[in-house]
Amino acid sequence: MKNSTLSSLLFLVLFTAQPSFAASVVRGPYLNSATQTSVHIKWRTSTATNSVVQFGTVNGTLTQTASDAALVTEHDMLVTGLSADTKYFYSIGASLPVTETYAVGNNYYFSTLPIKGVDRVTRIWAIGDCGNNSSNQLDVRNSYMRYAGSNHTDIMMLLGDNAYENGTDAQYQDEFFPQYQDSLLRNVVLWPSPGNHDYANNGSRQNDHDIPYYNIFTLPTNGESGGVPSGTEAYYSFDYANIHFLSLDSYGKDSNRYLLYDTLGPQVQWIKRDLAANTQKWTIAYWHHPPYTSGSHSSENEPDLKAIRERFIRILERYGVDLILNGHSHVYERSYFLNGYYTNYSTFNLASHAKSTSTGKYDNSANSCPFVKTEDKAKGTVYAVVGSSGKVGPGTLGVLQNLLTWPQKCMTYSNRDIGGGLAVTVNGNRLDAEWVCSDGVIRDRFTMMKDVNKKVTYTIAQNDSVLLSPSWKGTYNWTGGTNTAQLNFVGSSPKTDTVIVKDNFTCIKDTFIIKKTNVTGIKNNNQKDEFIKVYPNPSSTGDFKIDFTSNENKPSSIRVFDLEGKLIFKEDIAIKTGNTQYELKLFNVPAGIYLLNIDEQTVTIQK
Repeated sequence: MKNSTLSSLLFLVLFTAQPSFAASVVRGPYLNSATQTSVHIKWRTSTATNSVVQFGTVNGTLTQTASDAALVTEHDMLVTGLSADTKYFYSIGASLPVTETYAVGNNYYFSTLPIKGVDRVTRIWAIGDCGNNSSNQLDVRNSYMRYAGSNHTDIMMLLGDNAYENGTDAQYQDEFFPQYQDSLLRNVVLWPSPGNHDYANNGSRQNDHDIPYYNIFTLPTNGESGGVPSGTEAYYSFDYANIHFLSLDSYGKDSNRYLLYDTLGPQVQWIKRDLAANTQKWTIAYWHHPPYTSGSHSSENEPDLKAIRERFIRILERYGVDLILNGHSHVYERSYFLNGYYTNYSTFNLASHAKSTSTGKYDNSANSCPFVKTEDKAKGTVYAVVGSSGKVGPGTLGVLQNLLTWPQKCMTYSNRDIGGGLAVTVNGNRLDAEWVCSDGVIRDRFTMMKDVNKKVTYTIAQNDSVLLSPSWKGTYNWTGGTNTAQLNFVGSSPKTDTVIVKDNFTCIKDTFIIKKTNVTGIKNNNQKDEFIKVYPNPSSTGDFKIDFTSNENKPSSIRVFDLEGKLIFKEDIAIKTGNTQYELKLFNVPAGIYLLNIDEQTVTIQK
């Protein structure tokens, strides 16, 4: 009897110490569809639980909670009420059936989207045909992580065929999530596009879109991340800092009929509306099937690829798209700065089908200056096939069918022997891309810049100074040997001065012409008896704060002239005795020196 009682007690203790309701995370967490104020955090549990996310801006102090009472294994928590461009730490867990925290710590965080249009460094990693659980897939990932180091990746971009062979849930579970979960997915927002293998190469799925891809990922449909609403997860756009992105679907059909190259179809009509509304400095489009390739697939022989080249990409070029990324062909190929090349391999002519004959490598090798656009929507597009991030090599069939067309004549660099992913960095008006291979070697790179090689004229009073800023991000060699990022030039002589700044490879040059004037009434802003005080001065944005004093109440006006005496701004105000404050906004005038006049007193201001 005594032994029986003891056995019962032991059974009770063991039973209560190991609840049968405990769940574990079998997928995730991973991040989708970020906005400036929200993000989707997704994960899968082994048994059904409710969903709890705790979050905060300080690791270890997660003071805010988002929860959903529904008991599910597929968790998709929309966390809202966030601040733009802010890093949040988070944990995932459950309070039912039992209270548990599944994931928490320094590596579990997300960042909301920056304010649209802001100039900041943005880091992107683009990979295509990645999900095959190969040693190449792991090597490509590991080499990128070493390349990135402590620099956080802002955007992870999938170019389709994300899980082989048929995009099943089990294949995503085995061949995609384990490979990227701990390195990237828990703190980098994922922006995918689908490939034919995600549709299982199945014509029925091509029509009905009934594939795991759309259950696995939550993607913007209503323009919540930027751009024009698409109304579908198959294709969408989003804005990050000063970049506009379009993720397109080159395999699925709209209305059981329209493919990407059908220019009257819903997808292309949406693309036109979206690009027409786009005001961002940079535009990057990506989808699966490339218009130019001679790898494991051929854009010379395959009808879909030919149709995309002949009928579709001219639309993107017309709207000034800067960079187009594709997968599908299990190689790496990167083009010249193309414009207007839509026919077959044999017709390509570098002089007539490209905006520049440069390779764009910007590494001081021969003919390697950056690709330059003189305005945001100017013509010129770089195409890159990045289809060797998992699968790699054209195979025997690919080598045979492309025997006469490898490499593509429009490509400045091609490689079918080793895998890699493309690391893209955008900093203001400069875009750099590097193909980081599975062995860590960077075998290709290119640089694109906008609105550089400036010629600017300033007119200042003799002995005044002007702050000169180059039009690009990089290296600088000023007249006189200075290497600083800016130059404070003092106009000590009455003659006109010319100041030149070049980059290290003499690819880019800005010219500043500084004229002198003897405009009367100009007072040095640093004089103690100054009637008008302006700050900041210079103002890079054109937003000036003005303090001025008067001995009497009277009507007057604030006027701004250029140095040729042309009135460019006027507003009547009522000046009060004592101190008056005013905010002057000169957003739509060129950079330069101007004359600010209030109550017959004039000072110089600089934008």
